[in-house]
Amino acid sequence: MKKIFNVLLVALVGLYLISCSKEDDKIELNNTSQAKITSDKTSVVLDETKAGQNALTVTWENPTFTPSVGFNNSLQFAVAGTSFATNVLQDLPSDQKTFSLTHLQLNNILAQLNVAPDTAKPIEVRMRTSLNSTTFFYSNVVTVNMTGYKPNPDLIYPKINVPGGYAGAAGYADWDPTNSPNLFSPEKNDKYRGFIYVTNPNSEYKFTINQSYTGDKGDDGTFTGKLVETGEVNIKAVTAGTYYLKVDWAANTYSSVLANFGVIGDATPTGWGSDTDFVYNPATKTYVINSIALSNTGVFKFRANDDWAIKFQPKDAEQTLVSGTGVQSYLSSEGTVTGDPGYKVSQAGNYKIELDLHNSAYYKLTITKL
Repeated sequence: MKKIFNVLLVALVGLYLISCSKEDDKIELNNTSQAKITSDKTSVVLDETKAGQNALTVTWENPTFTPSVGFNNSLQFAVAGTSFATNVLQDLPSDQKTFSLTHLQLNNILAQLNVAPDTAKPIEVRMRTSLNSTTFFYSNVVTVNMTGYKPNPDLIYPKINVPGGYAGAAGYADWDPTNSPNLFSPEKNDKYRGFIYVTNPNSEYKFTINQSYTGDKGDDGTFTGKLVETGEVNIKAVTAGTYYLKVDWAANTYSSVLANFGVIGDATPTGWGSDTDFVYNPATKTYVINSIALSNTGVFKFRANDDWAIKFQPKDAEQTLVSGTGVQSYLSSEGTVTGDPGYKVSQAGNYKIELDLHNSAYYKLTITKL
């Protein structure tokens, strides 16, 4: 029994010594100096015509640690006074001590922070040093007054092209990917949608990307909505009119629906009984009703095919339109409309109505009093 007790005692002492040894091996990390950043400007007005040019340059000194450890740096942007509760990160190169952001990059950051365009807003910037996914150290904070712009949706959303034999009559060029209607991806998720206008029945088209026939896709020959890159055949628009196209580029699928639009409502001469149809104008690439009498006591909407499945409406509430001022309109079938709102005018009279559907990320409606 004594031998068993002695063995157990030796084992316990050994475990204690190992535990003490592990405690002694722990090393305390010290942040011996804080990171420091400076910016070359205290105020910047962003300009879309200079989208690719540098707008702001930040210079920094890395923090130091004892013992020395590896880390990654990023800039952190937030609206002043929010304590960085909502912020946007921009990774920084590990082998440099200065970094420039373009007008477009900064404008996208402001958009992510929900800063309204064309209004100066103080933005706080600091550098975040990451040792791992949970351990961060921060630099001093610099404040830069930034004025953003409303971005051109044609430049910021991914798109594919729809070249075909119909395009010339629609104001573009036949079979030219660099001068054809585009389908955009509002969610930036490889799913594209939009409209094309076809003048002649049985017009053909296909889909390209990057304005090039490299990697172009057409129907697999079954005309069941399947796309292939090799051995493809052109897609046909059997009848003339406006088509609403949807393409899943990754899944190699597409759909095509005829969608000829008109205006309807109790503010129009024919009330809710019938539509006044739009006419496509290839010179402006828009859909136009050149003159229609609208009352200021009713509402109106835009629907396709004399039916209610596809409608252009305000986003979530009735909207009174201002003559000559374009507004974003929303397509109900895309799930972007809440409720069933309509449009109004404040003054009765004759109006020109114009729908610009060339970009599905920003459908534009303009009415002008005649």
